[in-house]
Amino acid sequence: MNRSHVKLLAASLMLALGLPTAAIAADDIAGNTRFDLSSVQDNATYDRFVVVYRDGSTERGSSAAAVQAMSAAAGKARLTDAVQFGGRALGLNYKRKLASGGDLVTTSRRLNAAEARQFVQQIAADPAVEFVQPDYLRQALDKPSKVVLPQGAATFTTPNDQYFAGYQWDYLAAGGAAFADASLGTNVANWGGANIKQAWTLADGTGVVIASLDTGVTNHPDLDLTLANAGYDFTSTALVSGRSADGRAAGGWDLGDWTTGSKYLATNGGCVDSSHPAEDSSWHGTHVFGTAGGEKTNNTTGMVGTAFGAKVLPVRVLGHCGGYDSDIADAITWASGGHVNGVPDNANPAKVISMSLGGSGTCTSSSVTGQAISGAISRGATVVVAAGNSNANVSGFSPASCPGVVAVAATGITSRRAYYSNYGKGITLAAPGGGVYANDGSSGSQATTGFIWSTIDSGTTTPSGSTYGGMAGTSQATPHVAGAVALMQSYRLALGKSLLSSTQITSLLKSSASAPHVAASGSKPIGAGILNAYAAVQAAGAQP
Repeated sequence: MNRSHVKLLAASLMLALGLPTAAIAADDIAGNTRFDLSSVQDNATYDRFVVVYRDGSTERGSSAAAVQAMSAAAGKARLTDAVQFGGRALGLNYKRKLASGGDLVTTSRRLNAAEARQFVQQIAADPAVEFVQPDYLRQALDKPSKVVLPQGAATFTTPNDQYFAGYQWDYLAAGGAAFADASLGTNVANWGGANIKQAWTLADGTGVVIASLDTGVTNHPDLDLTLANAGYDFTSTALVSGRSADGRAAGGWDLGDWTTGSKYLATNGGCVDSSHPAEDSSWHGTHVFGTAGGEKTNNTTGMVGTAFGAKVLPVRVLGHCGGYDSDIADAITWASGGHVNGVPDNANPAKVISMSLGGSGTCTSSSVTGQAISGAISRGATVVVAAGNSNANVSGFSPASCPGVVAVAATGITSRRAYYSNYGKGITLAAPGGGVYANDGSSGSQATTGFIWSTIDSGTTTPSGSTYGGMAGTSQATPHVAGAVALMQSYRLALGKSLLSSTQITSLLKSSASAPHVAASGSKPIGAGILNAYAAVQAAGAQP
């Protein structure tokens, strides 16, 4: 095996806005449902905004009228173009209409936080406007580091995949059985496994499509890439996609998300600065794709995936610097079978959507992402989202706080809440995400059992070699749950029963979850317990 990547999910880098001024009275800002300023970072700048006009308004049906109205709002906010252009009125460029009905526009220069706040509020003051927000940039919830893959795997049992027994503790039952940790040179009691191996006695995911919205997938011999070309790349700006021009593209392939080039410096409109160093490509999408179910299982090679009989559809929404809400929202709509202008309809609608991405901010049903998720749920999809890795309340993170999602926290092999994992009343349940350090501590020696192991690439920028690696975070917990949902629905199909709704799936995931061996702090709850895939699949089959 080649070198591997170990990834610890950290707080996401987010573009945001600041405290509002002028256009709307201060008393009306808190709880306002007509605009979103929750993902605020005072040191950020913005040049993309999404405005949803009310049905029946002139602006709803006319891009020219919409731009004219937004230009008037810019004038009221006293926003002008760059000084070198003589301080003329701020220019607006109409980009496209989102599947949810919102209009995406860009400004002729990047606005600082105060200017963006004023602009959003002036737009929201128009009675024709239903909702407005900056087009926030979201990230995969991890930050890379690299280590040598530990060797010395224990004797393996079924399945017969080469590295299953030595690394994939997360697929076993949480009964305290000894698991050999190669890096620590000792056995570790496994109280954190999700009981996925036993769930395979009932179902393997056959008949279900899981959409993995992430960085895409690389060409790896241990992955089922049947739907890779059927996926789609929704990253629509050249800086994010890495392509030579703006626009979306067919195929769910990961082209790399490195930010080591000068074009990604913040001074050039990129995302690299003193607080956010340049990074090699993460291959994050390949890792979660394998865990959800894309990894071939019982083939004597590599490792295993959760719902290995399901088909995983890769949808690229993250690239260099992250991914915009407008692109992510359209991808959610498309993945679940909805129509997106300019993109061929998805011939493989997903009943499970897995998103290991996000950042700061509160998601409401009115937001761009909230509307897309609501639409996906109405089309029969269950949307599974990483809770975030800031050791903070999930209520302040999006899309984990969006109504209707299954929000997933991370635990380690001891069943403790991982020290980085978000928590709170908004968490649905936890799943193995890796505790990184021995005994799931917040520091110390890194452990083989501290990570979730899956497929990855060895390239620093573009794909250059298939291998396996460990990552840790709520990004890794999420595909375990997404795969378990696919197993639940697959079992229903095998029994000749109708698929369950997202609400039913969520209820069963909660009622079947296992109580942690190490109880979570009352002030930092992690939902109903830890995923018990076997119990969840059993419960799904028992429903009428």
